[in-house]
Amino acid sequence: MFTKFKTQTRKLFLDPSAEAPKNLLKGEKLDIILSPSLYWVKKISLPVNNVREVIKLLPSIFEEFLPEGDYSYTAYKYEDEFFVFAYEDKKILKLFNDKGINSADVAGVYLAQSAFTHLEKPVKINDSQVMYAQEGVLVLTPLAWVNEYDELSLEETNLGKHKLNLQLFVSIVDKKSLYKIAAVFLALILVFVVEIFITSSKIDEINNAREELFTKYKLQSTMMQNRSTFKKYTKIYKQQTRLREEIQKLLNRKLKNSEHINFVSYKDSIFKFKIGDGEIVEIKL
Repeated sequence: MFTKFKTQTRKLFLDPSAEAPKNLLKGEKLDIILSPSLYWVKKISLPVNNVREVIKLLPSIFEEFLPEGDYSYTAYKYEDEFFVFAYEDKKILKLFNDKGINSADVAGVYLAQSAFTHLEKPVKINDSQVMYAQEGVLVLTPLAWVNEYDELSLEETNLGKHKLNLQLFVSIVDKKSLYKIAAVFLALILVFVVEIFITSSKIDEINNAREELFTKYKLQSTMMQNRSTFKKYTKIYKQQTRLREEIQKLLNRKLKNSEHINFVSYKDSIFKFKIGDGEIVEIKL
């Protein structure tokens, strides 16, 4: 009678700015969790129910936001919305090589978004950044911008079922197998042709819904104008947030009995203050 043991895998968090993993053993199986810096993510609502249909729409959904590159796409449903992702296989595989990770040892690749679904506090992922949840979406922010954070720990991390399918290997097949595969592809073409018409109609629905939103909320006529407005108010929001943080830091300072704050000003994105007889401190926001 033989006892069957489950192969244990080691969890690794992969981030371009973090140190390479230490003490990797040859043949050791690895579960890789990708940092938010290695993929693009959006949380959206779509008039579709099937994840497979959503993935087909992603190239057009991400088209206006992605820099030039060769992207793959994936998605999964979370409650009544979808988390959708774009990523570059080559970029991730190159990072494997740079960090000394053998692709043959990778048991699974997961997104931080699905592995840290209940992140409540910022987590430090490298010497300069923390990861935190903003309206359910994991994002990165400078370490200097947060007062409290946890160290990254993967021991209790539940990887979940949303495994990423990277194009890790190139299969070598003989001609007979190739003919069989080609026959299957020809059969699938008929199915795909039908689905193309369905996808096209879904895209039309989304475009119509977008036009209705533009009319309902009195948005500007072009995406370029709306993006410009968005950037403008995003910049204002970030400056105001930073200003509040700097004021809070100032108020939290422990002053000597003889010291007091005798000057505070904010003008042209520059926050100034003076404590006692010291020099005026200037912080550009």
